[in-house]
Amino acid sequence: MLLKRIVSSVVLISFATLAVFTDWLFGPTILFFIVTGLYEFFTMVQNKGINIYKYFGIGMGTIIPLSILYRFELTDKWELLFILLALLFLIIMQFRRRESSGTIIGISVTIFGILYVAWFFSFLIKIRYLPDGIGLLGSVIMITKLNDIGAYLIGSRFGKTPLMPRVSPKKSVEGAIGGFIFSVLSALACKSFLPLSNLHLLLIGMLLGVLAQLGDLSESLMKRDCQIKDSARIIPGIGGILDLIDSLLFTAPVFYFYLSIFVK
Repeated sequence: MLLKRIVSSVVLISFATLAVFTDWLFGPTILFFIVTGLYEFFTMVQNKGINIYKYFGIGMGTIIPLSILYRFELTDKWELLFILLALLFLIIMQFRRRESSGTIIGISVTIFGILYVAWFFSFLIKIRYLPDGIGLLGSVIMITKLNDIGAYLIGSRFGKTPLMPRVSPKKSVEGAIGGFIFSVLSALACKSFLPLSNLHLLLIGMLLGVLAQLGDLSESLMKRDCQIKDSARIIPGIGGILDLIDSLLFTAPVFYFYLSIFVK
């Protein structure tokens, strides 16, 4: 398992680096992650017995990154308009069902999936479109994924104290501390790409170090609710696409807003 994880990580890091620096590859890569992540999320929910409109959710979720990639903004608050339209369409489609049971859960879960996977991950596109966006994008990915790597390496070697056994039995306090330290150190190492003071770099490392682990634990909580170990089995040693991007779903939006506030 360790060898598979190492090989998969090396391949993914190499591909991610290429995608970040290559314009024509970046968009399709983000779309692939979002569409596959949505498919895994909705399949996971369906297997739990919740009635949702899977392919409607995937389709609506795909529109978000496409609209950002092609700079289409109908209004200043187009995302809120999009969410409202998605909600209206879902309610109209519910009228066609013979039974009304599970309506609230089905609509809520579909909207949640669109927001959780498609909207949150699309902030990586917004980050890349900022001034010096390639360096910023590489920084947030590095800070986040080194958290995952640090937590795994330290946890597997020194982990003895369970972090949240009800949510994820294999995660340890020692691993969480290791991941946090890796994030802080990697944030400081990204100084040449982030136009911020050392204090801000330290704060970003600490903030993303916590959020990355919350993102991982959040997906673990959902998988535990659905009684599955991995969202899929397409990446040897890691699992599914959702297992790969879960930590970025929380760090990317917060990193974007942090930069919007403190970098003028």
